[in-house]
Amino acid sequence: MKFNPTPLAGAYTIELERKGDDRGFFARFFCTEEFAKAGLINTFPQINNSLTKNKGTLRGMHYQLPPSAEVKVVRCIRGSLYDVILDLRPDSATFGKWFGETLTAENRTMMYVPQGFAHGFVTLEDDTEAFYLVSSIYAPQQERGVRYNDPAFGIQWPLDPVEISEKDKNWRDFDPEWHGIERMKGLR
Repeated sequence: MKFNPTPLAGAYTIELERKGDDRGFFARFFCTEEFAKAGLINTFPQINNSLTKNKGTLRGMHYQLPPSAEVKVVRCIRGSLYDVILDLRPDSATFGKWFGETLTAENRTMMYVPQGFAHGFVTLEDDTEAFYLVSSIYAPQQERGVRYNDPAFGIQWPLDPVEISEKDKNWRDFDPEWHGIERMKGLR
């Protein structure tokens, strides 16, 4: 695996290192040793799979507060999506900054989303499927979200979302207290 730093501290895109021949290729999707060697969290007790039927559907921007803060490793396994991460760690040099990357079934690029980041995506094709590793079990009482178009962050999506859940379109404007920003100190 090749871990490529993003402009956001502690976040990476991950490229698979393929070993192939005329039959196709083989590559590791995940390896605890390689993640540990890169200094990344490498324990994932939950694996999620989402299928989104329609192009232009937005999911996010979600995160969990400590002690349930989570790392995610996201990969698109069918179709394509624009994956966005937002640094909400108050002691980070990149606090309040966002980064986006197109993940497709063909490019097999993955996004490593550190603890203390909000995460979301918009689908670029119909029938887009994502698969992601999660370092913490879902804890609804710790769940928070940032609205995809919150002016505090100015996330630029490649297309206007046409479908958004009521929850995701109604997250409140950024408020450090409600969003639990102080609780995010020290996360990596």
